[in-house]
Amino acid sequence: MIITGDDLEYVAFVKACLRDQFLMTDLGPLRYFLGIEVSSTSNGFYISQEKYIQDLLARAALGDERTVETPMELNVKLQLTDGDPLSDPTRYRHLVGSLVYLAVTRPDISYPVHILSQFVSAPTTVHYSHLLCVLRYLRGTITRRLFFPRSSSLQLQCYSDATWASDPSDRRSLSAYCVFLGGSLIAWKTKKQTAVSRSSVEAELRAMALLTAEVTWLRWLLADFGVSITTPSLVLSDSTGAISVAHDPVKHELTKHIGVDAFYKRA
Repeated sequence: MIITGDDLEYVAFVKACLRDQFLMTDLGPLRYFLGIEVSSTSNGFYISQEKYIQDLLARAALGDERTVETPMELNVKLQLTDGDPLSDPTRYRHLVGSLVYLAVTRPDISYPVHILSQFVSAPTTVHYSHLLCVLRYLRGTITRRLFFPRSSSLQLQCYSDATWASDPSDRRSLSAYCVFLGGSLIAWKTKKQTAVSRSSVEAELRAMALLTAEVTWLRWLLADFGVSITTPSLVLSDSTGAISVAHDPVKHELTKHIGVDAFYKRA
């Protein structure tokens, strides 16, 4: 259990009440919790999973010491029929499952983990080779951490992107976003879209709508924490077409089928 707050006396009171009801031990300041390492400095907090990665690499038992610069090559389009089926897919499933939890503190592997997770039911030799590439990337970047500064603005900065028709099997697009609270990265996701987008603009609009839903929830959550955000949260995208539709969705007759998503981003 993690107990946190800005009133140390009240935190001590809560601990005392819990000790009266339950058998518990106070482990002191947060250092390690469920595989996540936390270190505190005068400037802020760092979170990482370095030990978790070390254990993961030990379980993977890679036969070499190579590292790679990126977790997955650019424009890779994996399919179910690539390569030969693995005789025992258990190892692949175990490693991918571990990577899913590692993505809690490593947004740089969010995309490749999302791709590899789609093949856990019937992985092949090609899928496994890409999995090893992610592990070699982690070996070379094992010390990377997320930083949360103590002094930072409480304004949300939001970025969205999409890859149009990137899945060769069903032609569905991928949505991706990240959200910063001041200088702290607090949310990110890569997710396949539920419908086939007819254009790159439509794919970008769906990604922006997904991000808008996340930002709406985060604003409510911050309000529950007593953080009042009175200014609009800007959603940034590199698609000029999607931005144009988001500003004025009624001017494009061809966007009627995605009108809900187009309007939701402006709410």
